[in-house]
Amino acid sequence: MLFLGMKQMGELSDNQRSLNPLKEPDMLAEYDFNGGVRGMYADRFKGIKSDVVVLAPDVAKVFGDSKSVNEALRVIAKLAGKQAKKSAA
Repeated sequence: MLFLGMKQMGELSDNQRSLNPLKEPDMLAEYDFNGGVRGMYADRFKGIKSDVVVLAPDVAKVFGDSKSVNEALRVIAKLAGKQAKKSAA
């Protein structure tokens, strides 16, 4: 028996069936988001840019935390900027 969300195939509208005809459910039936609020915490993250960078294991061993990685990268960026200015002159 095929399910889409929490309804059986026979209970879906024609539009819902055409969008997702033979797909198994992405969510289990016991997940209930009826009381959920969309974007409830979105304001907390406005203006925050967060990029994730995965370090190679050997590099990660050198740095204990993100603060030390950021400090090292700032030093490198500063040196690279000075070097670029010297090359342009």
